[in-house]
Amino acid sequence: MSDEELAKDLGLLSALTIGIGTMIGAGIFVLPGVAASTAGPVVILSFVIGGLIAMVNALSVSELGTAMPKAGGGYYYVNRALGPLFGSIAGLGDWMGLAFASAFYSIGFGQYLATLISMPSVLFLTDIQVGALIAGAVFVGVNYIGAKETGGVQTVIVTILLAILALFAVQGWLSFDLATLLGDGGAAPFGYGAILPGTALVFVSFLGYAKIATVAEELKNPGRNLPLAIIGSVVIVTVLYAILVSIMLGVVPWVDLSQSAPLTQATQVAFPSGLAGIAVTIVTLGALLATASSANASILASARINFAMGRDRIVTNWLNEIHPSYATPYRSILVTGAMIVVFIALLGQDIEVLAKAASVLHLVVYALMNAALIVFRETDPEYEPAFRVPLYPITPILGMILSLGLLAFVGQRELLLSAAFVVAALVWYFAYARRRADRQGLLGRHILSRGEVLPSSVVDAAATVAPNGSGADTDGPTTMVALSNPRTEHSLVTLAAALAKHDDGRLLATHVIQVPDQTSLAAAAERRERISETSEKLLTDARADAEALGVPVETRTILSHQGIGEVFDAAREHDVDRLIMGHRGTRLAGGRAEGRLDELIHQLPCDVLVLDERGFDPSEILLPTAGGHSSELSAEVARALQETADANVSVLHVTDDVETGREFLEEWVAEHGLDEVDLLVETGDVETAIGDAAIGRTLIIVGATERGLLSRIIGGSLNLSVLDAVDTSVLLAERPHARSIRERLLG
Repeated sequence: MSDEELAKDLGLLSALTIGIGTMIGAGIFVLPGVAASTAGPVVILSFVIGGLIAMVNALSVSELGTAMPKAGGGYYYVNRALGPLFGSIAGLGDWMGLAFASAFYSIGFGQYLATLISMPSVLFLTDIQVGALIAGAVFVGVNYIGAKETGGVQTVIVTILLAILALFAVQGWLSFDLATLLGDGGAAPFGYGAILPGTALVFVSFLGYAKIATVAEELKNPGRNLPLAIIGSVVIVTVLYAILVSIMLGVVPWVDLSQSAPLTQATQVAFPSGLAGIAVTIVTLGALLATASSANASILASARINFAMGRDRIVTNWLNEIHPSYATPYRSILVTGAMIVVFIALLGQDIEVLAKAASVLHLVVYALMNAALIVFRETDPEYEPAFRVPLYPITPILGMILSLGLLAFVGQRELLLSAAFVVAALVWYFAYARRRADRQGLLGRHILSRGEVLPSSVVDAAATVAPNGSGADTDGPTTMVALSNPRTEHSLVTLAAALAKHDDGRLLATHVIQVPDQTSLAAAAERRERISETSEKLLTDARADAEALGVPVETRTILSHQGIGEVFDAAREHDVDRLIMGHRGTRLAGGRAEGRLDELIHQLPCDVLVLDERGFDPSEILLPTAGGHSSELSAEVARALQETADANVSVLHVTDDVETGREFLEEWVAEHGLDEVDLLVETGDVETAIGDAAIGRTLIIVGATERGLLSRIIGGSLNLSVLDAVDTSVLLAERPHARSIRERLLG
């Protein structure tokens, strides 16, 4: 099955509520009692310090997310920068960490459920674990059948939760007592050294902001909205934690605060007896909603990470098989669900283990993400984030130090767990992923390219861990082919594969399925059986055609409200070097690859080739040239087809003086490395000359016009209008370059 991409339909508010909703569930409803028993009243500072550490990491996540708004979040950044070895650690760590977090949220759900409903104990399972197992099974089932929190539903959930918490805060403040907060032992009965162990415990409360990055590929205007959502959610939640935990401890002494349902207990004490019952019920329902929302969001995020890892062959794409009825990655969800059930059953009686295990694995990933940011900054000249962390490189270095430093306070069991996990991820990479991964990281490429100046031990280490999959040695350019019609698929892919093979590059075949504006992309995704069948057939044929020519190929299906615009967006997203597409009914006599409006307001993302084919055959090529900017691209394509398809090339120049024209043509051919070509110099009308020369040719390659839009509208593109009349396939080549508005209008 081909990979699919996610169109952008999430706004700032939706992204903000994804982070806030996930964090509120853990930080307020579950952990205050457990954390207070560990640190005493200074646990308030534990939450604040946890928020500060999260903020440093959030800055780095924001920069990486605006540079690469892709599904998979932290895994994607680490894999691209540090390579698939560290990508395996980050991806599997994030996945396992989300499973621990989901089990933790499910236990929280079970704790509050037990205050409403009497649950039985079964074998070695407590009533809370039984409730958590039921809840976990429901959450997995919800994701299995495809019902999920959309941005709008999540916004409603967060609004309800904030209203409930505001109600408690107002009444709790009226009942607040500083003496109750400090108790007999003062602010730090266990000493101020208990603050950081408390931070290690509550850090699981700050994992929600990173989930925003996992949906970055679907976020509108990610350059602005992603950092606002990530940083804003951390700030809002940290302030909420400080206020609400302070109020809880000022209402109920920390030694007496419930470790299973702390907010319910504090509400019972804070509200007058006549209103306490109603308030407790409201708060309990809010807790159930919050923990359910957090667990569901974690399971959903884990499926996205598996999608990204499967795309890079770190894990088998078997996990990402889409259910024929529900259109969900059901195998990934079931495997994640099985881990959640095991964690609830074996570790559910000690919620600290679940919380710290989730924190440990995510802290490792955050440290790697900060390292990835530095690698991108120092080694990738095309790295252009819309948001940049302040005080670089201090910020990402501080993020690494704080993330790894906090591991020292999580406890011996959790440290052993993290070490065992890292070892398991390394074993997985060398046993499975290394033979299949097809992309070297920036760091590895940087080291190997400087083998003569770097220590041999460093170079040898980089070579030892480098991937050796089928595409591992393919660091050449990417050629993207946009497919829309089975009739033209073979011609487009054959052309694209020939050019990719010439450059020792790779091929990316995409099929954009345009959805009417009246239909939401989510609804289209749920009802795409008929269109996905067509897309699968189209991309399967494309893969077969490319592989027959020995070219590494990836495929993508993209649902979008846009048409040609989404093709250009996809080319930008994948940083492709060359885009090939059919002419889609546009008159090639228009002279340029993009439409008139796009020509005025947009820059092409890369070299673009538009094929109007009438039976593609590159054996006899006619290349008319007047020496324009895009004629360089025409020459490159002709030269590539000479070498890969044994094409005969004739170069045509129309001039007023034959001798001068021949001198120009000989110089132009030599400059562009075209050997063994026929030179045709003609005088007179350009259209007539091209029409006559096209007889007996099988393909015309012509560069885009340099005439301005207004001059073409008024006078027509006289030198290209003949292309609509010839019976030969035509390839329009356009190489992007900076043009002012005046040049775009007038030429």
